[in-house]
Amino acid sequence: MKGIVLAGGVGSRLRPFTYSGAKQLVPVANTPVLHFPIRQLVQAGITDIAVVVGDTEAQIRAALGDGSPFGARLTYIRQPAPLGIAHAAGLCRDFAGGKGFVLYLGDNVLVGGIDAFVASFRESQAAASVILKQVADPRAFGVAVLDGERLTHVVEKPANPPTDLAVIGVYAFRPPVFEVIESQQPSARGELEIADTINGLLALGLRVDTSVTRAHWIDTGKMEDILAANRTVLDTFEPATDPSAALHGSALHGMVQLGRESSLDGCTVHGPVVIGSRSRLRNSVIGPYVAIGDGCDVSDAVLTNTIVMEQSTIRDCPGVRDSMIGRFTVVTGAPAGSRLTLGDHSRFEAAE
Repeated sequence: MKGIVLAGGVGSRLRPFTYSGAKQLVPVANTPVLHFPIRQLVQAGITDIAVVVGDTEAQIRAALGDGSPFGARLTYIRQPAPLGIAHAAGLCRDFAGGKGFVLYLGDNVLVGGIDAFVASFRESQAAASVILKQVADPRAFGVAVLDGERLTHVVEKPANPPTDLAVIGVYAFRPPVFEVIESQQPSARGELEIADTINGLLALGLRVDTSVTRAHWIDTGKMEDILAANRTVLDTFEPATDPSAALHGSALHGMVQLGRESSLDGCTVHGPVVIGSRSRLRNSVIGPYVAIGDGCDVSDAVLTNTIVMEQSTIRDCPGVRDSMIGRFTVVTGAPAGSRLTLGDHSRFEAAE
């Protein structure tokens, strides 16, 4: 089997972070979201992977390279415009080469991997398989309708959902899917919808398997989703302190990861927290649920449930929470209770 990862969306719901970067590269627990599907495909035994890219192709290529650090071989395929998930999959027909493939949306996080899903599809004769998840509000997703355990159809973003089973961003297909995609017409929003693809397979009498996952799954489309994914992933980590890191009068409680050549001076850290390489923290209280990227400088600050991306500076901030702070950003004097959403290269200074 082969893998296809979609990394071409513009990420309008994640602005301001996507004004200067690809949405799939926003970090969760100091790891770009896009790394998760690549790693999970490789873990499931799929190493030949196509990455569908758009206008942020250069950034995606720089972040992934040829795939060798992941144990994968990557092929980049350009989607000329964001014309839908099915359109992106259809561009990969030659890449698939008559083999089955797993399609994974590059801004999704499914904790626990896809090993069992891939193994089950390999052994089946189904034309496709989809992972479903019970969600509180299915209106933003494709919604599955079942007759017993048999999938009958998928409704795309219904105003009145017939069930609470969302079709999440992991699919498996065999080659007949390309014939269906070729016959599809764009939806009202001008896209080739993957829900229509699944319904097209069903209309041909082909089998589409389903499995309902209980694993944590997050579509990282909004800031709240990124923070939720950060919490979920941090909860899976084990504590680790690089031998080159320095602790001076600091206390670590719970799961804390401290990266290479980072230093803590007079700090208290309440895990789960991950701190990248070459970051300096002084006289601060950090956590829980904080991720601080590489090369950051944090002093006299209190941070909770917050992501601070690389090369940023936080000073004299007695209570920043529920925040996302972009790369190369400076925050000074944010008052207690501050909730900040700051894109890359931003500057925040409290008024005197």
